[in-house]
Amino acid sequence: MRQLHPACCRKGGRRVRDVTGKAPYFAVHFLVTAPDRFWPGMLLVLGRWVSSVHVALALFGLPYSACSGGTCLVTTVSARVSSLCGPRSSVTSTAMHVKARGAVYPASDTRRHPVPDDKVPWHTAWPEYRPVTYTAPVVASKPVWADPDIGSFSPSFNALDGSVDRRSHEGDYSVQEHTPLNPRGRTGVSGRGLLGRWGPNHAADPIVTRWKRDEEGQKVSHAASRLPILQFVSIRRKDCGEWAIPGGMVDPGECVSATLKREFSQEALNSLTTPNRAELHERITQLFSSPGLQVYKGYVDDPRNTDNAWMETVAVNFHDDTGDSVSALPLQAGDDAGQVSWMDLDSAQPLYASHAHFLQTVAKERQAHW
Repeated sequence: MRQLHPACCRKGGRRVRDVTGKAPYFAVHFLVTAPDRFWPGMLLVLGRWVSSVHVALALFGLPYSACSGGTCLVTTVSARVSSLCGPRSSVTSTAMHVKARGAVYPASDTRRHPVPDDKVPWHTAWPEYRPVTYTAPVVASKPVWADPDIGSFSPSFNALDGSVDRRSHEGDYSVQEHTPLNPRGRTGVSGRGLLGRWGPNHAADPIVTRWKRDEEGQKVSHAASRLPILQFVSIRRKDCGEWAIPGGMVDPGECVSATLKREFSQEALNSLTTPNRAELHERITQLFSSPGLQVYKGYVDDPRNTDNAWMETVAVNFHDDTGDSVSALPLQAGDDAGQVSWMDLDSAQPLYASHAHFLQTVAKERQAHW
């Protein structure tokens, strides 16, 4: 296949340039006139010119993903949402879980059965696999938010089971001997661990952001990237001490949008001693009444996950762009400021579970520093 000048290609005698300003490395009319010769040639070209992949996909109007360092972010990952009670979306991440295979299960002395990467998928035969069975005492004591043991009740998995949603954002999961299997594979621990529900445990993560501003009210840009810096409301988790998005569990029968507002209001307002709590609550209500930016919906690589119980979430960004809404929340700033604070979005900041991935997506969508 003839390779054209890198600045352009020709179609019907005219120069053709793609939307990025860079030209495809093959003639478009060649696809139409000789499709049997086009595809082998195109594969050869794509093998030599990785950067032309986006061009090829753009020609066919398909979404594409940008990959760097083993992490892929699909450009269509986010969607504007005004209500999260609607149908499930296909916005998920399929990366192999890592934190769910930590050596020691959280808040216990239970050591996981080591699971190498090649043995994570359930379809990989591993007759020697002997996961440690563990259900935390707080769950085994049968609180109202936890399921009974398998065998003492008959849940409807992959379905809305009464008011408990046992469907997964990842699609249908396998059930073996009346027990659900983690859709991402083995974790080294069976049972429920610290999680109340068999199967998916649904959460919601409200990512509330504002622009970092100087004393004159101007946006502050990062010295290296030259991009404006976003700040988000972060909490320090009591169980592990890591900084995290202030999310929480979706109650049975509760709409996710209600969970987002409830969890943020509780975490933010409970940390304040200011007398104008009513005014701040009204500002929070107004912010959460605006359309949010859904940045993730699916499985969470959470250290509490087991072979039979796992965390899933919907992460939504609510942004105070003008600084006249929740930006006024008198939260302290800095890593050692307390349990709730405004924190800069930065890739160097270690965060709980998959929260760094969520914030990276927010920064990309807002064209901010990461």
